[in-house]
Amino acid sequence: MTDTLLPTPRAADAPPERRGGVVAVGLVLGGALSVQFGSALAALIFPRTGVAGAVTLRLTISAVLLLVVCRPRLRGHDRSAWLAVGAFGLALAGMNSLFYQAIERIPLGPTVTLEVLGPLALSVFTARRLASWCWAGLALAGVTLLGQSGFDRLNPAGVAFAFGAGAMWAAYIVLSARVGGRFPGADGLALALALAALVTLPLGIVDGGAVLLDPTVLALGTALAVLASGLPYTLELLALRRMPTATFAVLMSLGPAIATLAGWLVLRQQLTLLECAAILLVIVASIGAVRVSAAAAPRPAPH
Repeated sequence: MTDTLLPTPRAADAPPERRGGVVAVGLVLGGALSVQFGSALAALIFPRTGVAGAVTLRLTISAVLLLVVCRPRLRGHDRSAWLAVGAFGLALAGMNSLFYQAIERIPLGPTVTLEVLGPLALSVFTARRLASWCWAGLALAGVTLLGQSGFDRLNPAGVAFAFGAGAMWAAYIVLSARVGGRFPGADGLALALALAALVTLPLGIVDGGAVLLDPTVLALGTALAVLASGLPYTLELLALRRMPTATFAVLMSLGPAIATLAGWLVLRQQLTLLECAAILLVIVASIGAVRVSAAAAPRPAPH
């Protein structure tokens, strides 16, 4: 028996710090829900636009919206800054393209579970602690368990695309930090998104053709851009102002579970009990690795 039957304080009666923490958690979860349900929406429009067409729609509309909001300065940046933006844009293009190729072939939950192994591996290598490798072993057990139901059932190409998206996600994290240190605000992200849109545009046009200009498709593409990019980015930015980065990262590890929910509700994707257990193992491993990485991070010296 838990203490859920005990009266809980109303938000107005809670201390300001606690209210702020609750709001921050809500912002992170709201962003995660937006991303994963946006991914489910993308899968719904694949038959009309093709996978590459959907990628181009999302990146192009996201880039236009962010460029209008940020209006980044093009002058005053050295060669290394532009190289960082270029690499960041290529990582964005690769991550989105590979992820969408994956969710066309395998359910959303397993796709995000395999994709999250990229950031997990980055966290393990960064921390360089025995505990991190133990958590990595647990994640490997989860992937092995996921394979017990047969990667052929999941489609081998889809699995490979999901792993590739995970590698691009790890690159995205590293390059995001580099770009953030060279450009103010979200200017670097806006420029990188514009480059990613340009890179994916030729394949998107070949795949989607004139249908990409259809008003209904443009409306769906705008909804996709807002759900998968604009809204979650804003919510995450607001959340990071209210909570430690480590706590934020732990909450983001719930992505596979939220993706499974979105796949079930929107796409009617059914998973076996074994697959759900595998996803849970990877989530637990991700949370554990993030906590170890946060503990290993150097603390600022006292003044």
